[in-house]
Amino acid sequence: MSNTKKTTIKQWAEDDRPREKLVKKGIRALSNAELLAILIRTGTKSQTAIDVARNLLKEANDNLNILATFNLQKYKKINGLGTTKAVTIMAALELGNRRIFEQKLELPNFTSSKEAYMFFRSIFADNLKEEAWFVTLNQANKLKGYYNLSSGGQTATVIDVRLILKQALYDDATSIILAHNHPSGNIKPSKQDIDITNKLKEASRQLDIALLDHLIISQHEYFSFADNGIL
Repeated sequence: MSNTKKTTIKQWAEDDRPREKLVKKGIRALSNAELLAILIRTGTKSQTAIDVARNLLKEANDNLNILATFNLQKYKKINGLGTTKAVTIMAALELGNRRIFEQKLELPNFTSSKEAYMFFRSIFADNLKEEAWFVTLNQANKLKGYYNLSSGGQTATVIDVRLILKQALYDDATSIILAHNHPSGNIKPSKQDIDITNKLKEASRQLDIALLDHLIISQHEYFSFADNGIL
């Protein structure tokens, strides 16, 4: 039996250690595996933290967007990742999502379906379940508030018209935009989608609140009811 021991990160040349490399060369000099290794911190008896990180990335096809969709159980299938390390990585990826989302909040107004899509896409990023959100807008189509309406399963979510209009009245909004995601990637509206859109349109009109659009969103594309002449 071989008595060869693994080489630990502490035994590496200082410029090759992820933390020291970050300090000396800046964060942009690190690979994805090295960044993950900083979060993972320690390896196993036979693997360094970078080895564990590389195995994790391999499971995600070296794609951080795919990695961000992993649930806790999938992380823990990787040798060397327990609950603590897994949730640390999940938290870091979520912070990245929220940073992107907050950048979208800087949009001054919603003048097109594309702008609305870019805003909502940050909310729905990496979400494997259907959710419904809506925004309330002032007379200049500037954002007043954004709200989670419901979270459903992988194929359905509930949209309560009364809750939307109650919040719109509270915000003194003049218009609203509704959006929900289709994790399957199919953005074609269902009969239920069309019915709820018509119901919300008629109810909001009675309160002098305009429904500007209803978006169905997938990871890479969207369907706009307004652009397609359904509103």
